[in-house]
Amino acid sequence: MFIGHLAVGLASKGAAPRSSLGWLMAAPLMLDLLWPVFLILGIERVRIAPGDTAFTPLAFDSYPWSHSLAMTALWAGLFGGGYFLATRYARGATVIALGVVSHWVMDALTHRPDLPLAPGWPTMVGYGLWSSPAATLLIEIGIFAAAVWFYVRTTVARDRIGRYAFVGFVFFALAAYAAASEGPPPPSVAVVAYGSLSLYLFPLWAAWFDAHRLLRTQI
Repeated sequence: MFIGHLAVGLASKGAAPRSSLGWLMAAPLMLDLLWPVFLILGIERVRIAPGDTAFTPLAFDSYPWSHSLAMTALWAGLFGGGYFLATRYARGATVIALGVVSHWVMDALTHRPDLPLAPGWPTMVGYGLWSSPAATLLIEIGIFAAAVWFYVRTTVARDRIGRYAFVGFVFFALAAYAAASEGPPPPSVAVVAYGSLSLYLFPLWAAWFDAHRLLRTQI
């Protein structure tokens, strides 16, 4: 998933209202923020293989350090624990840790069986929603739309940045999703790796517009 992970971040605001949406957005994206770094370092591997699944031309050959269940639990503990040490906001730390774990759960629903349980563990998990592009689009866009509605019900813009930067975020996310799902296969693994670093934009963008919005309970 892609916008499904963004949806988790948006919906998390209601569960941890004192947390910046930047941190709440980084949590469900965490595994994909680590993944391109590990690709560039040669620690993990991906192939461009159109037809590997009906939805994406990427074949995820090896990504146990970013995407295995055991490492997901470790990243969740480190991210949530670090956030708690910095803020002493237990609710936010819990929501952030669960957000990291949500990434693995969503990926398990969509991927073919290529998600490892732990580095070196032979068992792979994946329930293959990506075998049906129509079902993938319907479910993921539906989740994202619901999360946008929930975030709007939780917060209100206090100025133009809070309004238009948020609207821009939503439309940019949908455009990026359309380009990734309907566009041609990427020309090389290097383009995939370095292009995926653009995901760091989303938590920063989310933190920006969220700082210009108020909780509806504050008005």
